[in-house]
Amino acid sequence: MARSVWKGPFVHPSLLKKVEKGGDATKRPIKTWSRGSTIIPEFVGLKFEIYNGKKFIPITVSDEMVGHKFGEFAPTRQFMGHTPADKKAGAASAAAPKRAGK
Repeated sequence: MARSVWKGPFVHPSLLKKVEKGGDATKRPIKTWSRGSTIIPEFVGLKFEIYNGKKFIPITVSDEMVGHKFGEFAPTRQFMGHTPADKKAGAASAAAPKRAGK
């Protein structure tokens, strides 16, 4: 369900305070754990580090990101790839019991 228009975008108050206090693009990035905060136009050009549950992912906010959530740019799951066909065939034949002849 979308947020009501009259409420405006959600931005965590501590994140707004950090941006107002030290919102200089040349300084070190602003660390945030607030993945649900919406990116607003005041954030354009700033560097953020978004926590994905394991590490901080560095991003620089651009114009195209306005209106999106921080969590969209810091994936929480890492895709390791599908199992190759030769490994599947080898594992299936090794797991199957061998039958003695009749």
